[in-house]
Amino acid sequence: MSHDHEHDHEHEHDDDVIVLTDEEGNEHEFTIVQVITVDEKDYAVLLPIHDGEEDEEAVIMRIDEENGEEVLVEIESEEEFERVADAWEEMLDDEEFEEESEK
Repeated sequence: MSHDHEHDHEHEHDDDVIVLTDEEGNEHEFTIVQVITVDEKDYAVLLPIHDGEEDEEAVIMRIDEENGEEVLVEIESEEEFERVADAWEEMLDDEEFEEESEK
């Protein structure tokens, strides 16, 4: 299962906002918080946006290339997901992630 993603550049802030479409054809907006590399693969850490508010529950998807275009793919292996989630948590611990105070 793959998601085509488009960047939406109408937002004034620096965060990339992408729209993913699920199996039912519903569109969901996400903010790309970070792209991290684990085992030489790139993963996007996404925060779902509900009613203009970012959700606390992050979603991690693998960035694959299909036909020369980047696509976000759901991580099917629990083991792979755990590795990426652990790397993301370590990264947060390392660089005391600064929240923008001007929201």
